Amino acid sequence: MRLRWFLLGVLTSLAVAGIGVAVFLRSVRGFSARQQPSAIEARLARAMRSAAIPPGVRTRANPEPNTPSAINDAMAHWADHCANCHANDGSGDTELGNRMYPPAPDMRLDATQQLSDGELFYIIENGIRLTAMPAWGGDAPDPASERRHRPLWFGDKD
Repeated sequence: MRLRWFLLGVLTSLAVAGIGVAVFLRSVRGFSARQQPSAIEARLARAMRSAAIPPGVRTRANPEPNTPSAINDAMAHWADHCANCHANDGSGDTELGNRMYPPAPDMRLDATQQLSDGELFYIIENGIRLTAMPAWGGDAPDPASERRHRPLWFGDKD
């Protein structure tokens, strides 16, 4: 019985503190998407990305061969579908990418370069909540198996 009251008190205290922080932030800096995310928000976004990816996905390999043709097709697909937000060079330095909250990440940084093919595919197919990354996958029960027969693992050529 005491444990229940203790936990209720802790949860109530955390809720009150959270509301207080939200009110303070709103009065001091607001919730505008024009501002750069704080270090805490950036860390939270990376944690959300990590938590969003199921453990078994990390070990999946790209089934497409690493050929010059596949690389050219992937680069064309990137230019058509990804560069609006992430830029052709992966910097995220585009009008659209800079106006998102959090902004589109620099795909050239270690935090992204260290993701496995399976993790990248999962992120593209399913998106990440609380970020601007949408889910580009289909409505099939297993979008990964649906797309593996296509010319590009990360999407089709359209």
